[in-house]
Amino acid sequence: MKKRTLMVCVILSILFLIAQLSNGGIVIDQRVKDNEGKTAQVILYCSENQLRTDHPESGLSTIMDLKADQIVLIDHRSKGYLSMKLSQWEKEIAKRLKDENPGVRPKERTITVRRSGETATINGFKTEKVQILADTELMEEHWMTRDIQTSEAEKVIEKAALELSKDFRSELKEGQEIQRKLKPYGFSILVKDYTLTSGLKGIDVLEVKKIEKKELKPEVFQPPAGYERIIPQPAKK
Repeated sequence: MKKRTLMVCVILSILFLIAQLSNGGIVIDQRVKDNEGKTAQVILYCSENQLRTDHPESGLSTIMDLKADQIVLIDHRSKGYLSMKLSQWEKEIAKRLKDENPGVRPKERTITVRRSGETATINGFKTEKVQILADTELMEEHWMTRDIQTSEAEKVIEKAALELSKDFRSELKEGQEIQRKLKPYGFSILVKDYTLTSGLKGIDVLEVKKIEKKELKPEVFQPPAGYERIIPQPAKK
């Protein structure tokens, strides 16, 4: 359940940038560590209500259009893609999580943000370390930067929250609270997770290598030309 909360928090943190992109777009090059400790490159393309995520190692891409209520899942290895309503996809993911964790719901915790006073330059960004505590447990450590302007981003966060399934309400509530309390400190460049080990050392789970503002063509948020659309077959009774 903790991973689901962190996932939502990271998504909200990314969406926190989109509101400033009405006259262009942004590309975020980051490294994300999975549950098994393997680090992979993830490239994000953001523009207005659209978000594309590329996973170069696996050859997979995901395109989300909040306004059109659409998600496109692309497999570059087979040159095929699946398109469906974002709201329907969320329901299917929520059902799968319910099946994997029947009757399990995250308990409500008191979220506290604590400044450490430590600063560092990470990948060219001036950052400050901010700690996240759930009740009295050190949960996460965020190295925040103010080098990126995020004005008016609340509108996009609210829009994204409305699109998320009701089945994620508990995780979303905590993720929103964390993001709201982190907001005064800027944007997370490096996130360390302290719940994955029994020691005092946090594990890097997200690191932003580069952020670039650039004009993104409409084709970025569409399946590549020549790719075949996959039509799911109904389950046999």
